[in-house]
Amino acid sequence: MTLPQPSRTSQPGPPQLAAVIDIGATSIRLAIAEILEDRTVRTLDTLTQPVELGREVFENRKISRKSIEEVVEVLRRYQTILLQYGFTSNDLVRVVATTAVREAVNRLAFADRLYVATGLNVESIDEQEVNRITYVGVYPHLQSSEELADGKSLVVEVGGGNTESLVIRSGNVLTSHSFRLGSIRLLIALQRVRSNSDRRRSLMESHIRRYLGQIKEAVSEDQQIHLVALGGDIRFAISHLQAHWDGRSLAKLPVDALEKLTNKILGYSDDEIVKRYSVSYLEAATLGPALLVYYMLAKQFAVSELYVCDTNLRDGLLHDMAVGGTWSEEFRNQIVRSALGLGRKYGFDESYARNVAELSRSIFFQLQEIHGLDVRHEVILFVASLLHEIGLAVNLRSNHKHAFYLIRNSDLFGLSKSELLLVGLVARYHRRASPQASHDAYGDLPQEDRVIVNKLAAILRLSIALDDTRSGRIREIACSKVDRQIFIDVFGVGDISLEQLAIREQSSLFRDVFGLSVLLQIAK
Repeated sequence: MTLPQPSRTSQPGPPQLAAVIDIGATSIRLAIAEILEDRTVRTLDTLTQPVELGREVFENRKISRKSIEEVVEVLRRYQTILLQYGFTSNDLVRVVATTAVREAVNRLAFADRLYVATGLNVESIDEQEVNRITYVGVYPHLQSSEELADGKSLVVEVGGGNTESLVIRSGNVLTSHSFRLGSIRLLIALQRVRSNSDRRRSLMESHIRRYLGQIKEAVSEDQQIHLVALGGDIRFAISHLQAHWDGRSLAKLPVDALEKLTNKILGYSDDEIVKRYSVSYLEAATLGPALLVYYMLAKQFAVSELYVCDTNLRDGLLHDMAVGGTWSEEFRNQIVRSALGLGRKYGFDESYARNVAELSRSIFFQLQEIHGLDVRHEVILFVASLLHEIGLAVNLRSNHKHAFYLIRNSDLFGLSKSELLLVGLVARYHRRASPQASHDAYGDLPQEDRVIVNKLAAILRLSIALDDTRSGRIREIACSKVDRQIFIDVFGVGDISLEQLAIREQSSLFRDVFGLSVLLQIAK
């Protein structure tokens, strides 16, 4: 979603209303905000309504008709509130669903029913998108702390279905992972156990330990780790243990204090938790398991305190709406660093890959009026250019197909699964056959995405031809359009006969897509 850009006048424009509705495993949350002229966000109101979607889906993989209608009623109530705030349409309301809806076999029927009843489009966002939004939200908090800005942090959020994690060092994302460890999954695992609280806790700890090893494996302990915790359950803990917390800045939570609170919560029945802490029964049921995960993570990494951050998914989504969905240069660099890490894993020719990627970027921006794509597509092209040869690690003959498979099934930070699919397809078409409807994944794309793949793959093939000698000797180029031809002028090179031959062989896809032939010449 792209918001109107602020007016370039001397008088500040009126704030732009925006709202996010987050359909999660345990609740449906609404955040209403104003987006100011400088694109900062000021939250006006937040609301939460408990739901039972997670338990249904994680047990039966399906959302019941009754639950669907309950969600419809919640959204209708939220729409009434939005109308009172001045929302006259759904254009500036973003509705997202996370793990529970994403895992439901009837998620399309669920989304269709909500659209028919409310006119709201529900977008299921994957783990990569959640991690991207988490990074956007938590990064300013990390930078505000001298200790965290220069150190290595494990950022974790324990949800109802999954635990999301980011490893960040000096502002750079090293890894991002999603683990099937959540408070509701823990409750489901124990629901048939009829024993005392000590036995149930022991079983929960045993279940959690299965994942602690995986999480630790994802975090190379080459230096001290700081644990940064996100999520409603850990915010509950800090708010009850530190009444003076302002709810905005980073807070430090001693692990021994967290241990005492966790022990207390796990010793209470759900009825006692509801009565003592004024929470819903669903929140009461999930609070203890979630806090136990945070506590055991802290013990696993031998930290004496946790940093608690108030940022959440809705904050990140509102920020995305404020900036019109664009990526900052720093965030783009994070994606590129993650791609380089994947390339090194498969032993790619980094110097060659970087040069092809830079040539692709140069062609992309110089021909932007012709292809009409935006900066997000440039990132997809750049990453595909970096990784187009990683399939050589598997097989020489079909390396383009293997590159597609490796990219599609990777955990590149910052790119959603749909974006990873585009990267993989662009890399897949760097050689051999042009895109065909019969090809795996390509034929199932909507037309808009097929055209994007065609355009980017055509540019990538030109870039590869420009470095046909793999020497990196062509770096500076100038592209121009004259009639039905694209001229690429090369600077600083005397003989380009090999590259001209390569361009003639590699430019057929570009001609098919754009209807333009390509000629390579030495700049005069």
